[in-house]
Amino acid sequence: MAIMNRWIGLWVCAALGCALGSAGRAAEPDRLRIAQEWRDRLASSILPYWHDTAQDREAGGYRLADDGSGKPQIPTEKQLVGQTRMIWTFARAHRYGFSDGKRDYLEAARQGWRFLTARFLDPVHGGYFWTVTPDGQPRNDRKIIYGQSFAVYALVELHRAGGDPGCLGQAMELYRLIQRSSHDGERGGWIEHFRRDWSPILLPEPEAVVEVAGYKSANTHLHWMEALTELYEATRDADVRSSLEEALRLNQRYFYPRRAGESCFHRQLDWKLVRAASSAGLSYGHNVEFAWLMVRAEQVLGRRPSWGHFTAHLDHALRCGYDHERGGLYARGIDDEPATQTDKIWWVQAEMLAALSDALAHRPTPAYSGALDSLLNFIQRHQTDPRTGIWMDTVAADGRPKERSLAHSWKANYHDVRAILKLIETFDPGFGPLGR
Repeated sequence: MAIMNRWIGLWVCAALGCALGSAGRAAEPDRLRIAQEWRDRLASSILPYWHDTAQDREAGGYRLADDGSGKPQIPTEKQLVGQTRMIWTFARAHRYGFSDGKRDYLEAARQGWRFLTARFLDPVHGGYFWTVTPDGQPRNDRKIIYGQSFAVYALVELHRAGGDPGCLGQAMELYRLIQRSSHDGERGGWIEHFRRDWSPILLPEPEAVVEVAGYKSANTHLHWMEALTELYEATRDADVRSSLEEALRLNQRYFYPRRAGESCFHRQLDWKLVRAASSAGLSYGHNVEFAWLMVRAEQVLGRRPSWGHFTAHLDHALRCGYDHERGGLYARGIDDEPATQTDKIWWVQAEMLAALSDALAHRPTPAYSGALDSLLNFIQRHQTDPRTGIWMDTVAADGRPKERSLAHSWKANYHDVRAILKLIETFDPGFGPLGR
């Protein structure tokens, strides 16, 4: 009976996909107009919201605390991932020409970088603390590779934006520290959790947040690959290239294999499967995020992109995790069965938007076109806060708000702004980074 239900679910998903493809053929939208509308939203509401509300003009860095109620919130901490993602996005916005006489996005990134260097950077052991207090005192001094990855990522982007000539040197210094302290030379990959002095944490503990201490995670290895891609493009350093090739290979083999239903959250240190129930299943958002970041890494390496691997993950998400009735990508599932967790989370929609943009740029199909249209429609109608234009954290499958937060330590402006920029760049030939 379980096998029969599984195949019935697959047949229904496939049938809906075909219907969506037919709808896409019936009325192809004006992609350039859509791209320009989203460019206008970035310029008029989305980027100004983050610039005007998130910058801490007293202590420095960014105050990420907005529950969507319209009432002022006071953050209890500043966290490495949120802070570095804000730096990255503001630097990116400047590179794409959004700075003007009213808002200088490069300066918004620079002030975050100054706070990062002054308050997060460990002057004794190197690397960046996980959290500090709102005024910048160390709070959780663990060194977590997931967070260190975003520090590298932000420093590279700020270097590209012209933030400071020392940023790229800082990124390379951190890369070398991670290689010395975290790289598993025997089994490959990277250990993920460390105390302040870079002694490894190999068993779960409350302060070793993000994934599970003692495992290797898809999440960390994905974002380390992302950071290495940009660091290698900026430096062309041979050691960075070798690390990027390793991260790409391990992600493709162990975490996001071509058979997308076999994707997993965690592996043991020796790459054996983790059997714990808490590690079961897969994330559609991470799968499609990996798909387009894999292609990006291969392009930077000068390789032919693995489009077959890419489409395997995108098609799996559309078949098993996509809401073909209302639009939007669900959160989680198991193997090739229909989704088990049907909430629609802001970053998951963003990664689906990015992946569909790349898919349509590479080889347009009615199914991908229809999915993009329904996704954008769902985001605009249900995921977007009407007061600010910012995407809400989480809504139910039918669009009812479940978590209205617009900003918190884990919700900055990186996923959605990055995806919107990719959408615009795909369909507006005149749009791109300045000086390209």
